Amino acid sequence: MNINKPENITIIGSGPAGYTAAIYAARAGLSPLMISGLEQGGQLMITTDVENYPGFEKPVQGPWLMEQMKNQAESFGTRILLDFVKDVDLETLPFKLKTEKQVIKSNSIVIATGAKANWLGIKGEQEFMGFGVSACATCDGFFFKGKDVAVVGGGNTAVEEALFLSNLCKKVYVIHRRDNLRAEKILQERLFKKENVNFIWDSNVTEIIGDLEKKKLHSITIKNKKNEVNQLPIDGFFVAIGHSPATNLFKNKLQMDNDGYIFTEPNSTKTDIEGVFAAGDVTDRLYRQAVTAAGMGCMSAIEAESFLSSRKII
Repeated sequence: MNINKPENITIIGSGPAGYTAAIYAARAGLSPLMISGLEQGGQLMITTDVENYPGFEKPVQGPWLMEQMKNQAESFGTRILLDFVKDVDLETLPFKLKTEKQVIKSNSIVIATGAKANWLGIKGEQEFMGFGVSACATCDGFFFKGKDVAVVGGGNTAVEEALFLSNLCKKVYVIHRRDNLRAEKILQERLFKKENVNFIWDSNVTEIIGDLEKKKLHSITIKNKKNEVNQLPIDGFFVAIGHSPATNLFKNKLQMDNDGYIFTEPNSTKTDIEGVFAAGDVTDRLYRQAVTAAGMGCMSAIEAESFLSSRKII
């Protein structure tokens, strides 16, 4: 890496969106630089069995899948920097990225820093993550087919998760700290019609209980507003209290919505600043799947190449 010569393209983040952008950019001869961040691989690093990524007949381990993406990106010439970006200057081209170790200039940027599920922060949550505790019903719901599960939350995310699970699971408990849902009325109506969905109102989950040695969840502790405490036997527990995109770095520098998701042009990864692209969960609040993130990573690299070509940089 020549610190005096600007990079053609710098990819910030190393999840499916980032690695796919790197693969396409490298194959296009752009010699991409990836700044991997502190948590390489994104959310799939805490996912045990991945069944819904195309190309694999049997489930694969999330960390293994990310390692394969990393190896593929590097095999085409991607340079991966184990560092994280502390500040960015997007005012002029080349852009400047200040990391923990240096200042990097780049003629285009792909933001692929992902998003994180919001967690409850209760006892047992981290211990059983991936072993009964999940924040993605579309990813993990199939493992609980015919079983009893609980969803915590009251917004659109929680209701959508519960609707999805109701078609797979024997029984779905929806636990909410208030006495009514915040989700859109049409979603609520669909959920209330489900005969295998039970609601537990005015309650909080305080602990997740299971066998740590066998990594098997067997119940949760619920406390209501009257301070009554009960145990609910379940096989799976889904936390659906929203996601937070990792975009604080770009606040007041790029257009984003009130929740921090970066705005992009329709059917594009272009942000409001030419040469800056956003791919994956930083801009996608709806699907949040590895395969859709990878698709956007592909788009961002193609659009970045087009931008660099139009500016006669390459």
